[in-house]
Amino acid sequence: MLNVRKEGIILEKTALEFENEGVLNPAAIREGEFVHLFYRAVHIGNHSSIGYCLLKGPLKIEDRHYKPILVPEFDYESQGIEDPRLVKIDELYYLTYTAFDGVNALGCLATSTDLIHFEKKGIMVPQITYEEFNKLSNTNPSMDSKYFRYNQHEGILEKDGIKMLVWDKNVIFFPRKINGKFYFMHRIRPEVQIVVAIDKLEDLTIDFWRDYFLRFNDFVLLSPKYDHEISYIGGGCPPIETEHGWLLIYHGVKDSLKGYVYSACAALLDLENPQKEIARLPYALFKPEYVWELKGEVNNVCFPTGAVVFDDMLYIYYGAADERIACASMSLSELVNELLANKI
Repeated sequence: MLNVRKEGIILEKTALEFENEGVLNPAAIREGEFVHLFYRAVHIGNHSSIGYCLLKGPLKIEDRHYKPILVPEFDYESQGIEDPRLVKIDELYYLTYTAFDGVNALGCLATSTDLIHFEKKGIMVPQITYEEFNKLSNTNPSMDSKYFRYNQHEGILEKDGIKMLVWDKNVIFFPRKINGKFYFMHRIRPEVQIVVAIDKLEDLTIDFWRDYFLRFNDFVLLSPKYDHEISYIGGGCPPIETEHGWLLIYHGVKDSLKGYVYSACAALLDLENPQKEIARLPYALFKPEYVWELKGEVNNVCFPTGAVVFDDMLYIYYGAADERIACASMSLSELVNELLANKI
């Protein structure tokens, strides 16, 4: 069995107004000996912005900002910007996040050349109702049932004058172009989908998404498979390139007598064809077990969103009980070998 070490809590909420209800779900990127964390900061009333912390090495706090680095500015993010992920492709940083307007939660993008100044590019994902999604995707009865459960919003078509849309979250780029093209994941519950081979982001037009949904089944990357992820799954950390494939840390959810339990999970994707799953752990990589993961704003949550590598050690940063940021570490090579022992 793989040896996973819980490093404990890295960041907690403070008395500062922008993060006085919780800090969680950070993006992470390594630059030299430092790790940049961009985290979801929540102030009372569940309004989120993006805070910033600099680590020296994987665990030691070097600097932490006293105000958010990204805040809501537009109608589509008026109630919060949440759950960032971050990669660097060529010389540009791509920070994706979920925008919430009080009704809909949709994946967005901001870019930066220096991790200080960010330019918001707007909503990346399709803005469609469940009825439109169902009609375009032409799902079979069994698929229709599962998508209906998670995306029909209890039959509500409009709220506060805003049309209810299919929630499309967890937009995560692969950290390099593959054969010269962009690849990224997104999530319409209960599965993880992938967008492949985009020349430029401007290609994500209404017509693109219409054609995409007509072949929607072809782009389902991961579906719930094992007991710990049986309810639904979603994106976690940006993929990590290894010689054996893309290491994907994602989250899996199981409905239990104590409510939903969120665990960190691991899979391996083909390097040149990331639509192909090579291997998957048949058990959770790690799950809630300590009080700071079991009790919080949302109980029983380990939600991985950022990861870095130092030598052979993989450090995974995650939201613990939706209230604090923690870290787990393990040998990268041991994890990959364990995955290779569980090929699909």
